[in-house]
Amino acid sequence: MRAVGAFIGLAIGDALGAPLEGLPPPPIAVAEMRGGGIHDVLPGQYTDDTLQASALAETLLECGGFDPADFARRLVLVYRAHPEFFGPTSRAVLDQVEAGVAPTVAARMAHEARGGSRSNGSVMRGIPVGIFYPPAVVREASLAASRVTHFDPVAGEASAFVNRMVSGICRGEEALVAFGRALAACEDPELRGLLEDYRAHPPEPSLDAVLCTHCAVRVFMDAPSFRDAVVTAVNLGGDADTVGAIVGGLAGARYGCEAIPPSWLAALQDREELLDLARRLWAMSRP
Repeated sequence: MRAVGAFIGLAIGDALGAPLEGLPPPPIAVAEMRGGGIHDVLPGQYTDDTLQASALAETLLECGGFDPADFARRLVLVYRAHPEFFGPTSRAVLDQVEAGVAPTVAARMAHEARGGSRSNGSVMRGIPVGIFYPPAVVREASLAASRVTHFDPVAGEASAFVNRMVSGICRGEEALVAFGRALAACEDPELRGLLEDYRAHPPEPSLDAVLCTHCAVRVFMDAPSFRDAVVTAVNLGGDADTVGAIVGGLAGARYGCEAIPPSWLAALQDREELLDLARRLWAMSRP
């Protein structure tokens, strides 16, 4: 199933890339789950990409749609359980939310204090929105979900682009069609300019939302299989877990859960819980 593949693909890409996060490209390509890295993860252990995506999926299920207050509450819970995985933008926002500040106010405060918030944290977690919402309405939900922690509208546009592709592919669009329609809906000129001729720009596994999204979309569009897409993504180094998660979500939607290598799936932390969450999200999704 494409929708289950999208959610589990996100977790797989996150876990495969986790030991490579923040490092240069490895001399020998990593193609199986392994441990280590800056967070000393176990083989198959995922990071906040999947933690935040799971929180978003649970909000969509419990609330019957996106609810910023519920999502912020769930983010605080996973942040407190695993603060080591969270980036500075999300940390700054969630610290304020926990102190009682409204999420949108906290996001604006963090944006102003840090001089921006166009990092990729809202892009990496947004794929459940693409699974849940149909193409006609996925954009507005994506922007709202991004604004909980990332005030910069560019981060929201990047998330909306990925989620529009996922939404379309999960509902039967071919990847090229989904890409074209996401491009047509994109309102940020910088992001649109990079993606219109994505092969003209080198892939940069960056913390920046625009560069990260271009990198992930380029890898996904040119890969012939789920395995090739995710292996290519994580071995770029840099923000390997996040590029891996976004590419894994896109490739999972395109090729389905059955395309995930069995050894990767067997090693994935909380595999059965994540599969159950993915199935329930698709069952409750809007046509």
